[in-house]
Amino acid sequence: MTGAPARRPARVVLEGRHIDVRPFDVDLHAADLFAASHGGAAQAALWDYLSVPPFPDLEAFRRSYAEAAQKDDPLMFALVDRAGGKAVGHATYMRIEPAHRVIEVGNILYTPALQRSPAATEAMYLMARHVFEDLGYRRYEWKCNALNAPSRRAAARLGFTYEGLFRQHMIVKGRNRDTTWFSLLDTEWPRAKAAFEAWLAPDNFDQDGRQKRRLEDIRNDLEKETP
Repeated sequence: MTGAPARRPARVVLEGRHIDVRPFDVDLHAADLFAASHGGAAQAALWDYLSVPPFPDLEAFRRSYAEAAQKDDPLMFALVDRAGGKAVGHATYMRIEPAHRVIEVGNILYTPALQRSPAATEAMYLMARHVFEDLGYRRYEWKCNALNAPSRRAAARLGFTYEGLFRQHMIVKGRNRDTTWFSLLDTEWPRAKAAFEAWLAPDNFDQDGRQKRRLEDIRNDLEKETP
C-alpha cells in the first residue's frame, strides 16, 4: 500500500535564506519580473523553451500573467530575492495528481539576476521539500525540451534521475518538441535533502561567494556513505 492521497499544493509562502517562493501576484511581481526578463539578448533567450514568447510590453505581460496566476494547475509562484525584495523568476507546480502522489515542477523562468546563484538552487530545494515533507508526494517530475541542455543539466545536478525521451511529444510555437523526463522519488529525497542543505550552508562558500564543493559531489559522497 502507498498510503492516502497527497494534498494539493496551496498558495503558501516558502521562505529561504536567499529566496522566497511566493504565490504569484501580478501587482507585486509583474513589473519587476518583466524588467528582469526583457531588454537584451540574454533576456530574449530565456523564452526559447517556454510556451509563450517574450512580450512586447508590460501591459501584455501583465494580462498573460494575470490569467496564469488564477490557475490551480499549473500553480504559479514568484521567486523573490530576499535582499532586494524583487521577483527574479518563477516556477509552477503542475500536472498535479494527488491520488497517485505525483507532481511536476515546470514553467521555470530564471532571469540573469537569479541564474547560477545559491538562490537558484535554494528555490528548487524549497519547492521539493514542500512537495515531499508537507504535501506527501512520492514522485516529483521534471520535464524539458530535449534541446534544452541547460535544463537537462540542472535536473541532473539537482538530483533528478533521467528516465527517457518522449519523441514528438508536443508542438510548441510551431516546432516539434521531443521531451526528456526526469524524476526524484520520496525514497531518494532524504539524501537529496542532505546534499542540498550541505551545499547551501554558508561554510560551503568562500569569501567571494564561490562554492567549495559541488552539489553533485556532496550527493555522491553521501551515497557512498550509505550502508
